[in-house]
Amino acid sequence: MDNTSIDAVHSSGRAKSKMETPSLKESEPAEEVDHVVKSRLGPRLRQHLRAEVSSGHADILLLWCCLISGLLDSTVYNGMLSVFLPGLARRATADLWIFTSMIALGTFVSMQTGNTIFTGLGASNPDTSKPYGWAKSLMSIMCFIFGSLFFSRFCRFFGPLRRSTLIYSFLLQTILIFVTAAVIQAGAIDGSVQLLAHEIQWKELVPIGLLSFQSSGQIVGSRNLGLNEIPTVVITSVLCDLMSDQQLVSPLRSNAKRNRRVLAFFGILVGAIVGGFIADATGGMEVVLWISGGIKLLITCAWALWPENPHLPI
Repeated sequence: MDNTSIDAVHSSGRAKSKMETPSLKESEPAEEVDHVVKSRLGPRLRQHLRAEVSSGHADILLLWCCLISGLLDSTVYNGMLSVFLPGLARRATADLWIFTSMIALGTFVSMQTGNTIFTGLGASNPDTSKPYGWAKSLMSIMCFIFGSLFFSRFCRFFGPLRRSTLIYSFLLQTILIFVTAAVIQAGAIDGSVQLLAHEIQWKELVPIGLLSFQSSGQIVGSRNLGLNEIPTVVITSVLCDLMSDQQLVSPLRSNAKRNRRVLAFFGILVGAIVGGFIADATGGMEVVLWISGGIKLLITCAWALWPENPHLPI
């Protein structure tokens, strides 16, 4: 065979080899494609979470927090009165005295002014039908204090307006409400509406502590967002500031702070009414807790999609 024939055979073999070998683009594995997508998505996600959110229209989310405060406080404080009310028409004066004592020793998980009064009453007059009722109020106060300390330091360390900070803060609040609801739903703690016992059930301090701790995150969030007119857990200062407003009767769209204060008041009021109706209809606390946790979960998701502040660098 001459040299020409040999070269022809080699050329044919190289051409066939090139045809059988797929291009790098065609044989690129799916894993490499996924890696490229993730490598591009990762920085964007981190940038999105590190961005500071805009406080514009954030009052909408805080007004929903006012509704949650009304739901929780009315349920924890007043939920146990519903089945005893009909008995007042049939029972003697002694029952009326017990009923009055029940009201005087109720517990809030958001509004700590009332809890402070109840704690003081327990210290000054411990000989009541429920001598350790003050312990629940004191538990709520202490957990609210520690919650405020935790959420304020947490937000200050990671950035109070950073999207991730708000997401984690409200997610923790949501988890605490869901945990409380699950504990009561499972029967570990009695959440039924019933007559208060003479002796305190110390395990009842657990849901009070969890709910009070999470409620402090709401007011810390309102302070960080610069919306002090919606503290979400208190009414007294809201009403005072509302009546002190020099533009109280100005047109509707000209005074946003006044409008927020009015809506905050009615948010807590409506929440208290709805919470009382639900507790009376269901005979327990867990339904209101699940609803409150669901609303707060939606608020958490809203922070994930909330527009960022265009005036600040990321």
